[in-house]
Amino acid sequence: MPALSTGSGSDTGLYELLTALPAQLQPHVDSQEDLTFLWDMFGEKCLHSLVKIHEKLHYYEKQSPVPILHGAAALASDLAEELQNKPLNSEIRELLKLLSKPNVKALLSVHDTVAQKNYDPVLPPMPEDIDDEEDSVKIIRLVKNREPLGATIKKDEQTGAIVVARIMRGGAADRSGLIHVGDELREVNGIPVEDKRPEEVIQILAQSQGAITFKIIPSIKEETPPTEGKMFIKALFDYDPNEDKAIPCKEAGLSFRKGDILQIMSQDDATWWQAKHEGDARPRAGLIPSKHFQERRLALRRPEVLVQPLKVSNRKSYTTRARRSQESDGVEYIFISKHLFETDVQNNKFIEYGEYKNNYYGTSIDSVRSVLAKNKVCLLDVQPHTVKHLRTLEFKPYVIFIKPPSIERLRETRKNAKIISSRDDQGAAKPFTEEDFQEMIKSAQIMESQYGHLFDKIIINDDLTMAFKELKTTFDKLETETHWVPVSWLHS
Repeated sequence: MPALSTGSGSDTGLYELLTALPAQLQPHVDSQEDLTFLWDMFGEKCLHSLVKIHEKLHYYEKQSPVPILHGAAALASDLAEELQNKPLNSEIRELLKLLSKPNVKALLSVHDTVAQKNYDPVLPPMPEDIDDEEDSVKIIRLVKNREPLGATIKKDEQTGAIVVARIMRGGAADRSGLIHVGDELREVNGIPVEDKRPEEVIQILAQSQGAITFKIIPSIKEETPPTEGKMFIKALFDYDPNEDKAIPCKEAGLSFRKGDILQIMSQDDATWWQAKHEGDARPRAGLIPSKHFQERRLALRRPEVLVQPLKVSNRKSYTTRARRSQESDGVEYIFISKHLFETDVQNNKFIEYGEYKNNYYGTSIDSVRSVLAKNKVCLLDVQPHTVKHLRTLEFKPYVIFIKPPSIERLRETRKNAKIISSRDDQGAAKPFTEEDFQEMIKSAQIMESQYGHLFDKIIINDDLTMAFKELKTTFDKLETETHWVPVSWLHS
């Protein structure tokens, strides 16, 4: 930024500098649009008023002024009461109207606070009915604005007490430094909570506005000081806490979309991590399911029967079925005996294998390794469940899911197309049927639902030319751009 001339030396006020700034910047501004923006911004009346107030305060601060009185608000109230008993002329009416305005009352109240140097919050008196043998208690008052307090609670299974379960990093409770994990809540705004359920306590907090007073028995467990999270992850699925029945507090959850970059703030809880979106200026973190918990939930889902997908690509897999007349050994498949196939299965030589119509099909690990050894890219068409086993440091796969368009578009764009159906042992080309369309849509839905978090890219095969172009662009980016990989690859 260019150096600015102050014009009249170091005594030039901030207001004069602000007024002169657009003219001084004019030679360095490229466009009239930018110059107009500067004039409008620095010519704003509110900004000028704030700067004038700043200069007045700065001027009087140097003189260390002493307040003439410490009770301007009380004096104004007495004056208004006195004027009410006088004959009301226009000047008295105007003065009474001014003294009754909320902003004038607030200004006088601030004046008295500053004059009396009484800046600390007024805490409620300590309860007088505390038993000498009762555990030590803390009376804490926090100011609640629109953001949540940033703490979750639970009921201790052994004692039945309401205790603080977690403190959200960056939230109001965390910033106060007054509430800690394990603290026992006794009262909220004077309401005893010992016999209440956590949901009832949350309801009390939700209905409270402004300052909230807690009576707490501090935990004897010492906490380690929190450290700022520096780990970043890329979301592999969409998440909405309002739709998650397992989350301990929906209000504390953090929603995200697949592909979002999240900063992990805490992994203290093995089930629920604390995170925030990268670049989010708000300090409070939110709850997200941990990697282990989410994977466990996916594994426990009731698996749906995945129908055999149509064989629309030509891949070199091993098979035990007989070779057809139009096929060549080593081109469409490598044809081997059933006994040899089963021996290779026992020796873990297949990335994936399965049985269809009493014949085995599989993709060998050695064939993939031979391609990689030539410093080439190996293109595989595998069943979705195999992707998880391929996601290793050795293979470093980039998973692309070719997704069909809507069934309406399938009917429209594939009406004259033909396929070689896996249901036809003769391998004859046949037109698509309505059953084929339904099968493609259902298979795609099941694949995306159960394995979508493993997909690096989804390409919708609506228009073949556009889909191929997108696929080619994706391959080009893989050679030139950086990509997110599982952290386990770096630790292997």
